[in-house]
Amino acid sequence: MDRWSRAQVERVAPDTAVLAAARKLATPGPWSGCGANEVLLWGRCQGSGRTPYQVSVDLVAPAWRCTCPSRKVPCKHALALLLLWSQGALEPGGTLAGGDEVADFAVGWSARRSARESVATPGRTPDPQAQAARLQRRLQLMDAGVEELALWLGDLARTGLGAARARPGSWWDQAGARLVDAQLPGLAQTVRDLGSDVVSREDWSEHLLAVTGRLWAVVRAWRRRTDLDADQLGDLRTVVGWPVPRDEVRAGPATADDWLVLGTHRSDDGRLQQQRTWLHGRRTGETVQLLDFAAGGAGLPLPQTTGASLTATLACYPGHRPRRGLLLDEPRPADTPVPWPTPRTLAEALQQRADLLVHQPWLTVCLVHLAGVALRTDPPARLVDREGWSLPLTGDADVWSLAARTGGHPVDLVAELTGAALRPLTVTGAPAVTGLPAGAAVVV
Repeated sequence: MDRWSRAQVERVAPDTAVLAAARKLATPGPWSGCGANEVLLWGRCQGSGRTPYQVSVDLVAPAWRCTCPSRKVPCKHALALLLLWSQGALEPGGTLAGGDEVADFAVGWSARRSARESVATPGRTPDPQAQAARLQRRLQLMDAGVEELALWLGDLARTGLGAARARPGSWWDQAGARLVDAQLPGLAQTVRDLGSDVVSREDWSEHLLAVTGRLWAVVRAWRRRTDLDADQLGDLRTVVGWPVPRDEVRAGPATADDWLVLGTHRSDDGRLQQQRTWLHGRRTGETVQLLDFAAGGAGLPLPQTTGASLTATLACYPGHRPRRGLLLDEPRPADTPVPWPTPRTLAEALQQRADLLVHQPWLTVCLVHLAGVALRTDPPARLVDREGWSLPLTGDADVWSLAARTGGHPVDLVAELTGAALRPLTVTGAPAVTGLPAGAAVVV
């Protein structure tokens, strides 16, 4: 591959700020394990943490990957690696020239890209033997990652959960990075989040015990995954971060129905944006969730209008309720409105969640429609129903928006139940309070 000029590198920068930061990094100091061949560049760049960022660049596509949390594409580390290459630092005799062996992380990334492209290329029939070999390699990698997680959990238990709070953030990040390398991103995020939770939550000890217990249950379930049925395996794949290809979902059973949009929640952890939209079917009576993701500065699609009734065909991913759905066609307005599901008391909502947990032990969030709950803002902010039951709101709940919408009066509302906390999404009742006609919805 002909070496790029400095001007060519600068043209792929997403903005001037990233380019300026890349120029500062384009020195040998922070780099190690670098190399180049006719197709790839690779290297490790030391950031503020203990673990260097792994940087890979495909010169042919071109494409780039870095383990840093930046949402800029390419990030400053990938640009800096390109600048070093353009200066000849990665060539034989250069200041950062490595051996002929390509770094494992760059090889794995390139192989995964090639596999995706071969499947997506029209007119090309995938090689079943090659697919089986790739699957076997991935499973071996994941098996090793799960066993390493089991050892890590054992060490954590032997040293005492109380000592975990004194661990530096890099200790948790390193454990998460090893799980990412083992292609277990769901478990990696759980471990990384746990490192933050133990120093920020007042109930950190109870939370740590619950999450480590859940991780150990994942280890045990993974070891006997061949004994699980399709839905059980689908739930487990979601937990570990092994996605089911959309083409497989589209090829499965489809459900045509009229759907009511119950509410939408968006989150952004700095690396990935997520949008969760909840739908309720008129004929099926099932509540499903649509998930959209965006990374690298990309934008999420516009959410469906809360309270709208739509006609659409959905296919569902393997797993137990509440299932994840995939739209197979463009939704259109339904001929008649879909009624809201029957609201429940808080006690009934907790029982609803308990019933789901029987079949879906990894459940982290479900949707509930609550009847006659009133907001109490004195700490901790919570919702109280007519029977005197109460549940706190999640830390990211918009308490004052809900207070403005309801005035503290009892209302019916749709909320996400996460553990033992509520995240209000939509006010659906008490038109005298909201000022809207019956059947209308107010987004919190």
